[in-house]
Amino acid sequence: MKKYGLRARVITLTLAPTLIIGLLLSGFFTMNRYNDLENQLISSGTSIIEPLAISSEYGMTGKNREAVRRLISYAHRKHSNIVRSIAVFDEHHELFVTSNFHPNFESLTFPKDKPIPLLLDISFQEESLILRTPILPEGKFSANFDSSHINEPLGYIAIELDLSSLRLQQYQEIFSALLVLALGLGLSGIFAYRLMQDVTQPISHMVSVVDRIRRGHLDVRIENKLHGELDTLKNGINAMAISLSEYHVEMQQSIDQATSDLRETLEQLEIQNVELDIAKKRAQEAARVKSEFLANMSHELRTPLNGVIGFTRQMLKTSLSENQQDYLQTIERSANNLLTIINDILDFSKLEAGKLLLENLPFDFQDSLDEVVSLLAPSAHEKGLEITLKIDQRVPSGLIGDPLRIQQVLNNLVGNAIKFTEKGNIDISVELKHLTDDYVDLQFVVRDTGIGISERQQAQLFQAFSQADASISRRYGGTGLGLVITQKLISQMGGEIGLSSRLHQGSTFWFTIRMNPTDLPMLNEHDITQLERKKLLLIEPNMQSASILQQQFISHGVFVTYRSTLPEIIEPHDYALISLSSNSKPSIETIQEMTSQLSANCSTIIVGLPSTELALTDELNQFSHITCLSKPFAKKKLLDALLVEKDLQPVPELPDLMAHASEEQKLPIKVMAVDDNPANLKLISALLSEQVETVITCDNGLDAVQQATEQHFDIILMDIQMPKMDGVMACKEIRKTALNAQTPVVAVTAHAMEGERERLISEGMDDYLTKPIEEHVLQQVIIHWSPLTDNSDVEKITILADAIPELHVEEANDKVMGSIDWEAALKQSAGKEDLAQEMLQMLVDFIPEVNEWIDKALESDISEEELCHYIHKLHGSSSYCGVPRLKQLCNLIETSLRQHQTISDIEPELFELQDEMEKVTKDANLLLSNT
Repeated sequence: MKKYGLRARVITLTLAPTLIIGLLLSGFFTMNRYNDLENQLISSGTSIIEPLAISSEYGMTGKNREAVRRLISYAHRKHSNIVRSIAVFDEHHELFVTSNFHPNFESLTFPKDKPIPLLLDISFQEESLILRTPILPEGKFSANFDSSHINEPLGYIAIELDLSSLRLQQYQEIFSALLVLALGLGLSGIFAYRLMQDVTQPISHMVSVVDRIRRGHLDVRIENKLHGELDTLKNGINAMAISLSEYHVEMQQSIDQATSDLRETLEQLEIQNVELDIAKKRAQEAARVKSEFLANMSHELRTPLNGVIGFTRQMLKTSLSENQQDYLQTIERSANNLLTIINDILDFSKLEAGKLLLENLPFDFQDSLDEVVSLLAPSAHEKGLEITLKIDQRVPSGLIGDPLRIQQVLNNLVGNAIKFTEKGNIDISVELKHLTDDYVDLQFVVRDTGIGISERQQAQLFQAFSQADASISRRYGGTGLGLVITQKLISQMGGEIGLSSRLHQGSTFWFTIRMNPTDLPMLNEHDITQLERKKLLLIEPNMQSASILQQQFISHGVFVTYRSTLPEIIEPHDYALISLSSNSKPSIETIQEMTSQLSANCSTIIVGLPSTELALTDELNQFSHITCLSKPFAKKKLLDALLVEKDLQPVPELPDLMAHASEEQKLPIKVMAVDDNPANLKLISALLSEQVETVITCDNGLDAVQQATEQHFDIILMDIQMPKMDGVMACKEIRKTALNAQTPVVAVTAHAMEGERERLISEGMDDYLTKPIEEHVLQQVIIHWSPLTDNSDVEKITILADAIPELHVEEANDKVMGSIDWEAALKQSAGKEDLAQEMLQMLVDFIPEVNEWIDKALESDISEEELCHYIHKLHGSSSYCGVPRLKQLCNLIETSLRQHQTISDIEPELFELQDEMEKVTKDANLLLSNT
């Protein structure tokens, strides 16, 4: 909005009222005068026409035109200054006589279709005024006139009056009003000018002085002689200038002092900067030493663990009892889990920086939790504690997530519960909170009856290197990192953790996580329909454990009879399950006596012993009528024990199964596999050749698109990172072809970042596979997307897939090296030793090229994008060769590069990768030379 100055305001406020009032008054009086002149003209016309109407009555009655003409002509001449024409019309609107010629008599007449009005009619036209009045018979005006005998008008007289003289008078009135208005405005303007001279000029001078003061001329003063408020304003401005001048002098002195102080401060800051720089270099050196220490410590820890794992596998190849084999397998799993955890958490700075990556892969949820409980059960049973696991029946058996991290979290929480509990129970429960087609929300609860935690101590639980009480470290041990790592892992899995506890009354830890459901069926699922309507006698002294077992069996359709102790009278049952307390020290004689009482009425007897009684378990398993299991019961092992006696769970030998996998069981479909890595392409081709009739391979996206334009495929397996054309672009181009627009395209990638599956499916892929590809997972994907889903051949292959057991350590090849997991290599090559050796040789041949590119990257000769390409290829190759540490390092480096980290940021990891490649090369050459 425009701002006006004082001069404009004075002029506006002076002239505006005068102008407004003058316009209002002039308009009012002019309009009144305007109407008066019109009324005066109408009155003059009326005084002419009405006498003529009365005088013309006689002539109209006798039809004497001449008499009427003389009458109206006289009236016309007498009033010629205002009258233009006078005309007389008869009762039929026909012209009777006129005072002069008129070019348009029609304008003077009434409309012929309307009767002649009995009153005076007035109408305005462009420059004339028309008056019409009827000529009535004489009796009309008589005082004794009877209204019931009204005579029709004899005709009417019309007079046209000239408006030009009227308009002239009106214009004169308007001109006079405007002249008076202009005179008033002129006088107001003179007064306004005088006011500006007396007010605005002094104010403008003051503004000029104030502006000069603002620009630093503090010696300027206002000298004019003024009066009233202006004089007060002048004195105030002069006083302000004096004050500013004095303040300026004081401020300048302060600035000089502050400048001197600042100079001294800057000198001190320079000294401090030098000291800080020295401290920074020391800190960097300390960080370097710390990194070297952690790297060395990581190596020192991994080396003995690898020895433990290696010799455990060697022992598993020897002749062992079933219990010893189970025990050694537990040792191996524990060592493997510990080795994996050490690789991720030794460098705590990586965890704090958020570099710990989560995997997303399908797994059996029940088996994963059973494994954790079985690992921790001996520690609990040694202290006489009962440990139970309860899983909501609504939780899907197959989920997609990171099973190792879930096990790590549970291991920390349950391990703490065992550590701080002297007697009672450790109860683990999993509850389904929310289930949709896209995600599953679960809540885990770990309850103990231990020492409890006070409210003050609870605030310190999730702080690094801290315990609830200093005496805890001395009594129970521990670093104080467990709950911190647990909290961070749960947070990364999209959940939260909390607790409730009271001192000396136990603790309850809970956490929530979100995972994805999977449509892929889990292997080795039992046919629990065989248990329906069977009778089971359950003997369990612990109420919590008994409740969980009852719910589990009832959900399978089993009729359960529960007793806390062995009953005196035993009714016939199909099964008997005896669970002994962890506090008990049973003898073989006692158990034989109990089972002998049951054997007459129960065909299958299962005895559950504390996991610490391994020797007793081995002895009892020698008896044909007893199956002995360690507590707590793993669901899979318990179902195996229940079904084995009835021969409901036959497990074919692997060689027999492979012998039946003949050509007639191959799916009659055509599959195209696309991968730029020769080793990966060779393995996928070999796996597909056993499952489908026709396999076409391509090593880049362009060739795949070309093949898709020439022939139809039933399924396409597409690598993502490829030269020439990547997998996503190739998929989009294939969708444009006529032959394969609807063909399912399954993405195959070794880099399973969070959200990668959703991104690829949104880009047009139909499904997603993560390298290394497990044979049974590939088989399930092929079956799922095959157009022959209802074919009987598919059913045969599905049954075959369910029947093939997992490869165990004792079934692996004898060649086991420190950096090479030959069991995993055989498993990933579907048990084909020659294929596994060929793929390992291809990896060894590729390692020198990768080493060369890493050296170039460390010398800044190539960009991060180029290095990422070669790391990705190495990642893909390592996925199928049984080199878990090499694969893990490749995944870490590739993820870091994709997150736009620089080569200098990942320099330690690159050095570690080179060391690992050297170990793999050495071990592989030794292994291959012995074949």
